[in-house]
Amino acid sequence: MSRLTVPKTYKLFIGGAFPRSESGRTYEVAAADGGFLANAAKASRKDARDAVVAARGAVAGWAGATAYNRGQVLYRIAELLEGRRAQFVAEIEEAEGVSRAVAGAQVDEAIDRWVWYAGWADKFAQVAGNANPVAGPYFNLSVPEPTGVVAIVAPQDSSLLGLVSAVAPALVAGNAVVVVASERFPLSAISLAEVLATSDVPKGVVNVLTGSPAEIAPWLASHADVNALDLVGAGALDWIDLEIAAADTLKRVHRPEQGADAAAPSLERIVGFTETKTVWHTKSLR
Repeated sequence: MSRLTVPKTYKLFIGGAFPRSESGRTYEVAAADGGFLANAAKASRKDARDAVVAARGAVAGWAGATAYNRGQVLYRIAELLEGRRAQFVAEIEEAEGVSRAVAGAQVDEAIDRWVWYAGWADKFAQVAGNANPVAGPYFNLSVPEPTGVVAIVAPQDSSLLGLVSAVAPALVAGNAVVVVASERFPLSAISLAEVLATSDVPKGVVNVLTGSPAEIAPWLASHADVNALDLVGAGALDWIDLEIAAADTLKRVHRPEQGADAAAPSLERIVGFTETKTVWHTKSLR
């Protein structure tokens, strides 16, 4: 008798744990050929609120860590992702219907982007900050600081690479993240959450929601404890309304991006979710 496969139900990732949706809802995730892959949790408004609470609780510790330490943690994610490369290649191959070579290239690029951003962790402040010339006996320094809690709608046409490309730059600066994964391709997002849970990323720094971005994004856009909104993957949504909702609480908003270069690695994506603190300090008269 041939062995039966064990259908899996993927859960959410909130506060370092893997809860089911509080609503109990799930949805079927289909393979590229239409076959059944797995069930994924369908996040509710309560799940989104719980994720924001977890992210808010993690901001102080993550932002307060040294830049060098944050770089070490991001590099550790790359190491663990490299160790589970075969799993991610298989998931992308089956979900997106691409060849093993194409799936492998996506995973390799995702690993490389973690490494690239890890390298910026203790360097971007020197590039984005400044010592300002002033007419007086003062030092005047501008220094980038994390915005706080960043809500992200990940690119919807990518299993893994788009998610990594959106999440990594927000983490570099010391922000905590609530990310809405691709609705069609959510499995790699939760598999990545399993990597995060076994790495050195503190609980609550990254929270992953699966389900409908059209349902979840408005709650995050209007949430008063979310400080910034990355709509990189929200091009198919009514994102203007999301931008308007975000304006009520003075959120920083990054608009949708399209095409293969969406969320491409850049210093601008790191600095885009920082605030600039300017400090005055008197010079010694001696």
